[in-house]
Amino acid sequence: MKWLSDVSLTPHHTFGLPAHAHAVVEAHSIADLYAIWQHPDYASLPKLVVGEGSNLLFCEDYAGVVVLNRLSGLEVEETPHDYLLHVGAGQSWHQLVAWTIEQGIPGLENLALIPGCVGAAPIQNIGAYGVEFCERCAYVDIVNPRTQETRRLTREACQFGYRDSIFKTDAMTGWVITQVGFRLAKAWQPVLKYGALADLNGEQVSAQTIFDAVCAIRQAKLPDPRECGNAGSFFKNPVVDAQHAQTLQTRYPEMPMYPAGEGKAKLAAGWLIDQCGLKGARQGGARVHPKQALVLTNADHATSEDVVQLAKRVVDEVQARFGVTLHHEVRFMGAQGETTLEAQ
Repeated sequence: MKWLSDVSLTPHHTFGLPAHAHAVVEAHSIADLYAIWQHPDYASLPKLVVGEGSNLLFCEDYAGVVVLNRLSGLEVEETPHDYLLHVGAGQSWHQLVAWTIEQGIPGLENLALIPGCVGAAPIQNIGAYGVEFCERCAYVDIVNPRTQETRRLTREACQFGYRDSIFKTDAMTGWVITQVGFRLAKAWQPVLKYGALADLNGEQVSAQTIFDAVCAIRQAKLPDPRECGNAGSFFKNPVVDAQHAQTLQTRYPEMPMYPAGEGKAKLAAGWLIDQCGLKGARQGGARVHPKQALVLTNADHATSEDVVQLAKRVVDEVQARFGVTLHHEVRFMGAQGETTLEAQ
């Protein structure tokens, strides 16, 4: 456990916006978590567990303790049919993916170069290029540092949905993800149904080829947070009634649309934003990325208010043109805990 003297949150979230916490501490073990929650000076304050802060927007200073999850560890077991990985929540997600490819353990390659730590993956049910985290998840271990109770949630108990999980509900208040289990099949099948990956030869492709392709695609169209602060995809792809989607596609034949269950269709939020002419749009120091409309960036010393106002403009213009409401994928944090764009 390491209490940091600098309580600025700027280096602890990829947006790099100015914000502060009451206290910032690194937790390297479950025992550290227990000690932080029991600390007499901070026991009554709210706690926020952060990995790399890759999906956070601090709307104001946080009036509590930001706990940097640094729980490490990586173990591999084998069964006749699967590789079973047991990974600490504080491990880098992309480093994990790269390591599995180097070890000849395929299955995560489509999820390469997604920023953040392993512990964030189940919260968002991260996904990219035709693969979602939930498809590779075996379990998630959690602990309640206040009561010191531990639990292992099966994949089914995690209630995964599109960029959603039980970890976003009140049922998980006070719980911290400590370890994630993966089940990766030895009988590997490439997933090449999404975008540019469809151009790869399914008969000859390797996990390394897919990994390299995904990295190249993401690097070409997404800004590096180390160079231009951002939190990745700011909005979820909206799921709408299929009838409304069909009406829109009649007006816009080139509009991407994907089936999303009975009577529903998923639209591409980036395409909708782009059609509103918002690529490159600015609000103070915040900017819609000129190459990828789904990403809002800290282009020039932006404030949280700049980002919030730009996000509201995007939502309003997409609603006005398409009758579709965008919802943010990025988690909004207020002084006491999670909030929403609508509340700002």
